[in-house]
Amino acid sequence: MSKQRKSRLLLVEDSLALTRVYKEYLKPMSINVSSVAEGGQGLEQIEETDPDVVLLDLNLPDMNGLELLEKLQGLPQDPTVVVITAMGTVNTAVEAMRAGAFDFLQKPFDAERLRVTVRNALEKQDLKALVKTYRESFERDHFHGFTGSSIPIQAVYRIIESAASSRASVFITGESGSGKEVCADAIHKEGSRAKKPFIALNCAAIPGELMESEIFGHIKGAFTGASGERKGAAAMAHEGTLFLDEIGEMDLALQSKLLRFVQTGTFQQVGGNKVEEVDVRFVCATNRDPLEMVAKGTFREDLYYRLHVIPIHLPALRECGNDVMLIAGKYLEEFAREEGKDFKGFTPEAAYVLSRYQWPGNVRQLQNILRNIVVLQNGELVTQDMLPALLSISENARSVVSDPQPVDSNHLESDSGAIRPLWLVEKEAIEGAITICDGNIPRAAALLEVSPSTIYRKRLGWEEE
Repeated sequence: MSKQRKSRLLLVEDSLALTRVYKEYLKPMSINVSSVAEGGQGLEQIEETDPDVVLLDLNLPDMNGLELLEKLQGLPQDPTVVVITAMGTVNTAVEAMRAGAFDFLQKPFDAERLRVTVRNALEKQDLKALVKTYRESFERDHFHGFTGSSIPIQAVYRIIESAASSRASVFITGESGSGKEVCADAIHKEGSRAKKPFIALNCAAIPGELMESEIFGHIKGAFTGASGERKGAAAMAHEGTLFLDEIGEMDLALQSKLLRFVQTGTFQQVGGNKVEEVDVRFVCATNRDPLEMVAKGTFREDLYYRLHVIPIHLPALRECGNDVMLIAGKYLEEFAREEGKDFKGFTPEAAYVLSRYQWPGNVRQLQNILRNIVVLQNGELVTQDMLPALLSISENARSVVSDPQPVDSNHLESDSGAIRPLWLVEKEAIEGAITICDGNIPRAAALLEVSPSTIYRKRLGWEEE
């Protein structure tokens, strides 16, 4: 139940005198109390106002309270119901509780008894709302542009929901391909600015000398080639969200101007002297460690603290367990539909390789591989032999290099029946992993589940041979 509004209570009681008494009893609780005299009116009020608690007299002029209780079953409104019964009808009250009522009050009752019962009912309603929210958060496997139901990604969903309505700046971190722009877009769509512009700039994709113009715009003649006035992202994002991706690539001089913009909400176009003011929500992202950039002097510390108000770290795909196949299934269906292909799923062998792979390029790498398969292959199921060789090399590399068990032979047999030396298979596995990781030996070592020193030592040995 939202704590941003007063709790609401509906009293369904046909006695005007008792209604006045009960309302007086409830005044110290600071809740909104409304009342009706008939069951039909009570049902209408419940549907219209969605009260948290209903005090329901069982003897009403138009219907029995049990009938009203029965009509409440199946409605989207789910108030906590407390029945009121006169002397001699306790059995009916017990029957009402079996039908879904939370508690009952036997007339006559004093103010303290009523307040305690209502307080308990409100706590019950709070608990119901909390359980509902918790269950929903762990049952969903889609959230705006995200797909996944693992615990790490559910934590991201909850932070986005909490942060979306705020004006505070959001700083997203995560590996390349982990969905930072998807996260920024989700923050925008979940918040009050959803109907306003979402403007995204990739600071790594725009030359440094043009970046200031991209953000703030320029006037005619501001520089060579500026043949007319041009609005920048800051003006276009007015009342919406400005997303600065890979902000760590921005040069220090422009960072200083961005800091002033973040602090004041004002800026000047390149070549202009007119100060413009806009209302912008800032979201930025980087695949680096921002504090490490600050320590190295490549990112202004004051800008970091201005932007790093609500941090969101996106988990790597390899940290999200079964989400790999959820995401793979989503994109396979999407790409097959776009390309007019028949793919509907994966063979167990293909699913095993996809699930075991470490995905250094995260979701973007998975998308590219599936797009490649759908374009170049056909069938109802993706098979293992349709997967890129590098995925299987990585899987074999982990098993060969990290296997602690001794082997009886100095050779391994390939699929074709040829025998190759064990050291050569091991070398191919290691070099394949290094290739996958674009020469990053520590990352290759992580994939192979060995220490980097093991790889360095083995490579040195191969060079000496």
